[in-house]
Amino acid sequence: METKKVAFYTLGCKLNFSETSTIARSFGNEGFDRVDFNEKADIYVINTCSVTENADKRFKTIVKQAQKVNPDAFVAAIGCYAQLKPQELADVDGVDLVLGATEKFKITDYLNDLTKNDFGEVHSCEIEDADFYVGSYSIGDRTRAFLKVQDGCDYKCTYCTIPLARGISRSDTMENVLKNAREISAQGIKEIVLTGVNIGDYGKGEFGNKKHEHTFLDLVTELDKVEGIERLRISSIEPNLLKNETIELVSRSRAFVPHFHVPLQSGSNAILKKMKRRYMRELYVDRVSKIKEVMPHACIGVDVIVGFPGETDEHFLETYNFLNELDISYLHVFTYSERDNTEAASMDGVVPKNVRAKRSKMLRGLSAKKRRAFYESQLSTERVVLFEGENKEGYIHGFTENYVKVKTPWNPELVNTLHKVQLTKIDEDGLVRFDFIESLVV
Repeated sequence: METKKVAFYTLGCKLNFSETSTIARSFGNEGFDRVDFNEKADIYVINTCSVTENADKRFKTIVKQAQKVNPDAFVAAIGCYAQLKPQELADVDGVDLVLGATEKFKITDYLNDLTKNDFGEVHSCEIEDADFYVGSYSIGDRTRAFLKVQDGCDYKCTYCTIPLARGISRSDTMENVLKNAREISAQGIKEIVLTGVNIGDYGKGEFGNKKHEHTFLDLVTELDKVEGIERLRISSIEPNLLKNETIELVSRSRAFVPHFHVPLQSGSNAILKKMKRRYMRELYVDRVSKIKEVMPHACIGVDVIVGFPGETDEHFLETYNFLNELDISYLHVFTYSERDNTEAASMDGVVPKNVRAKRSKMLRGLSAKKRRAFYESQLSTERVVLFEGENKEGYIHGFTENYVKVKTPWNPELVNTLHKVQLTKIDEDGLVRFDFIESLVV
């Protein structure tokens, strides 16, 4: 009997990637062989995102892509969009199965018959039922693994659908996080990225209750002691939850790297209030200042949303000037898009889409300027590079501990290895060249 083949496509965040990888391993346990998404498979699983309008639109394109490779294949949709709008996905031509937030981890239970359906079958829970925790981590990219430590969110940001898609804030147990970290390390992976919806809230719901048994500081303290992990990276953490003690621990840590990604969303206090963020810009300045005080070479990334309802030209310029003066390294710029069942969707002061696009372009330009300035500040310094596993047009890329992206001619022996280098110059494509100093055999 021929082995069934399964292929996966993941949209969205690092958390989705960690969950796709865990779900893929459950297919392996059931005897499926995993293949690339552009190969012929018996079942295609699409892990969806619904943070932006574009992620919604891309879903249909990906379904068509799967059908083109194998028109008879069974197509399943899971993830945030599948929880928020299951029927909308089920109505897409070619989709056979849609699973909500709690059902996605039991997907193999729904696959007794892979015959294509005339209509998409939906198994979706009320989001209140998504109150239990399923641990996950990604394995695949040999140099880096995404380790899920937390899920869900209790914040009520007026633009965000994530609490509707993922439920309340809840955490993995400390014991399980450490066990997963050791499993990842045992497979020769050099770097772990901590991920979740609101990881600074770690500890809430750890044993099914709302109080914190542990804090995020407790978590990073214990993870720093796990032997065999060369690098630990904090993905994205809310500024109000990034405490001085955590910043100081990272500064003297064995494994945590000097790289922070801290969402801002707006540099205008008036807009932050409308967004129902839990801080003002003054706190953000304080967090950046603290990081740079103890780690002058640290890389700081920033999320920012443009075109939020009520954002005037003055509000936008406030954000632009705020970011321009701040000692940060790069921006992730999101153009606001209306999401159903959010408070912001019915707010007055809708910003025209062409204005949103213009503001987004301005901030992307600022991001390029900030990244260039940060890279220039790192020239002539000695850093440690972890090399990636892909040959990109004859070059191998890697990242320093403080997230400077480097390149050198392709050499397969460098894959998943650490090297001390001196950063020497910035190439025309904006990446950094270097001189080797020594190989760090670990």
